[in-house]
Amino acid sequence: MTLYGVELVQVADEEEAARVVAEELVTAARAGQAIVLTGGTSPGRAYELAVEDEPDWSGTELWWGDERCVPPEDERSNYRLARERLLDGLSAQPRKVHRIRGELGAEAAAGEYDAELEGAELDLVLLGIGPDGHAASLFPDQPTLDERARRAIPAEAKLEPFVDRVTLTVPVLSSAPEVLFLVTGEQKAEAVERAFGRPPERTTPSSLIRSASGRTRVVADAAAASRLSTQLDT
Repeated sequence: MTLYGVELVQVADEEEAARVVAEELVTAARAGQAIVLTGGTSPGRAYELAVEDEPDWSGTELWWGDERCVPPEDERSNYRLARERLLDGLSAQPRKVHRIRGELGAEAAAGEYDAELEGAELDLVLLGIGPDGHAASLFPDQPTLDERARRAIPAEAKLEPFVDRVTLTVPVLSSAPEVLFLVTGEQKAEAVERAFGRPPERTTPSSLIRSASGRTRVVADAAAASRLSTQLDT
């Protein structure tokens, strides 16, 4: 099923959604691709399942779509989530882990990551969306949505946890041939409908992120997709 150019993969529940995303991560890992990971509440189970299926990620490079400006051991860190749920369980580590060093502060960390991204080619971008429709740390109606020169930029938090962020920009997130959203839970249903059931708009940043050269898919459980039933165009 497609909605405004985005392929919807609707599954029964959160566990099945995690399984679908884990399979995509495993395929990318086995192909030695450059993968952009996400934080938030949804991807942890997918990371665990991916490790079970493929513990050798030695051919991959890992990037992050955004990070909170906290040390890597902080419970709010997106890197910590991936380390605990994915990296610590691998038998062979990725050939390169490009961590956003949020502990440097937003400006310095963004500048460092922007330089590190120069010339990088991303293959798979994994994203979630927030109840307000944000993705990565790109929030509704913010100037960050207009950035086209830089690859990584500072971002002010517009919801908890209220700490400064570093985020990849819309063009960079859209540069991968595979963009994959993972969304679960009834609390995300309105945001899902706005992001994927309506034309793109700045009030819903996730609606602005679409693969420029390949495909964009949304893996959503029944609860998260519940408001899309009348929006299907095919």
